[in-house]
Amino acid sequence: MSANGQPVIILKEGSGESRGREAQRNNISAAKLIAEVVRTSLGPRGMDKMLVDSMGDVTITNDGATMLKELDVQHPAAKMMVEISKATDNEVGDGTTSAVVVAGALLEKAEDLINKDVHPVVVVDGYSRAQEKAQQILEEIAVKVNPESRADLLKVANTSMLTKLVNEDAPHLAGVVVDAVLQVAEKRDTGYKVDIDNIKVEKKPGGSITDTQIIKGIVLDKEVVHSGMPRRIDEAKIALVNSALEIEKTEFSAEIRINDPQQMQQFMDEETSILKGMVDKISDAGANVVICQKGIDDLAQHFLAKAGVLTVRRVKESDVTKLAKATGARIVTNLDDLNSKDLGYAKLVEERKLEDDKWVFVEGAKNPKAVSILVRGGTQRVVDEAERALHDAIMVTKDVVELPAVVGGGGAPEEEVSFQLRNWAQKLSGREQLAALKFADAMESIPMTLAENAGMDPIDTQVDLRARHGKEGVWYGVDAMSGKVADMYAKSVWEPLAVKLQILRAATEAASMILRIDDVIAASKMRAPPGPPGGMGGMGGMPPM
Repeated sequence: MSANGQPVIILKEGSGESRGREAQRNNISAAKLIAEVVRTSLGPRGMDKMLVDSMGDVTITNDGATMLKELDVQHPAAKMMVEISKATDNEVGDGTTSAVVVAGALLEKAEDLINKDVHPVVVVDGYSRAQEKAQQILEEIAVKVNPESRADLLKVANTSMLTKLVNEDAPHLAGVVVDAVLQVAEKRDTGYKVDIDNIKVEKKPGGSITDTQIIKGIVLDKEVVHSGMPRRIDEAKIALVNSALEIEKTEFSAEIRINDPQQMQQFMDEETSILKGMVDKISDAGANVVICQKGIDDLAQHFLAKAGVLTVRRVKESDVTKLAKATGARIVTNLDDLNSKDLGYAKLVEERKLEDDKWVFVEGAKNPKAVSILVRGGTQRVVDEAERALHDAIMVTKDVVELPAVVGGGGAPEEEVSFQLRNWAQKLSGREQLAALKFADAMESIPMTLAENAGMDPIDTQVDLRARHGKEGVWYGVDAMSGKVADMYAKSVWEPLAVKLQILRAATEAASMILRIDDVIAASKMRAPPGPPGGMGGMGGMPPM
């Protein structure tokens, strides 16, 4: 109210506001609900979700990031949970479900404290200190590995896939992934660097998942342009051309006056000789395969076929760049510059029929710093999920190659962090100690969820785990396959340190952000302008036809 008793209206009519406890409770509930959705899909005994979008397209997955991306989330606090899964997916590729589960647990534990009148900022500060300590603990217990060791990387890739739909074929796929990552890894002064873009994943339904293979070269989802061309070239010398093999049309409208039929013939012959000249330049350079990013004139196709050159046109720029990396070719923009030094080499270039399509395979490149993985599987859904599993496995292998340290899986590192944090929290004073203890409890949400999903008794598991971490070993976690507590490191269930650190950071930051909000002001929705009555059914405001 103003001094003269008039109400002061600040927000637009129709705006909503919730403040204080109510706002906090609302936000925490929404975020916890998102964590509940993905919880059941954590771990090797996790279930899948079937998501049907508004167009009726079906996705079957247990990849946290994919699930949340497909959900049409409205609530602003819930959207923040979706963001952490996206960020984790982009940064380290795996652990998306865990990040959301941990964030949900942190909020749940914080709610207990807020209900006991602990100020949210005190909770956030306590969480922040606990997270720093937790990171330090993880770095201390992590085991260094050799980034070149195929055996070590296989364990990491295998662990990533055990929680996916493709777990039966995990050993085969892990081998494909590790070979691909080691092939494209580049050594730098500070260690290795892996550019994921150099691994091209092509998928085709048909066959089974075990038919998935690595191709030391590139698969192009295009066919050879002309029926008269060879379908297979051994010892291929490849020209990568970035310009069209066509006669360029003039940019302004030109009129050519012909008053003699012979001139017409000369005109046609000139076009032919220009195109023949282009093809001759390619042949003179010694190329027997041409990969062109742009179009190729029918006549040029004919000359290329006569010269016995296998040609593919309208290839994506990203594929041409990968081919340059794989075969050592230089991308030529002007054919006048083409010479034998610009050509790349591959042992074999061949067109093969896959289901109904014809694709061109470039195999056995000389120093492939770019490779392809061809994913096969029974149906389109299986192939899609296999591709998502491969993406995660490629990312975790990359993480270990770039930061060569691993921890055991099965919730073992989280349980150890929880155990050590409890001891450390005793030294803190005041209410921060309460927050740090709650942080330790929240870390246990990962082993507890794994146990629940595996049908184990959560209480017995928790007691057993706490006892083992107290005296026996750091790597005791939930072995969901046997339904017991076991030494996960000894069982070769390894996860990258980079993933665990990212989960910690992302979950703590998201939880802290949600906890600090005490006022939610929502603007009113825009109203559609009122139209004349009698619109079409379901289309309010349309004038009658």
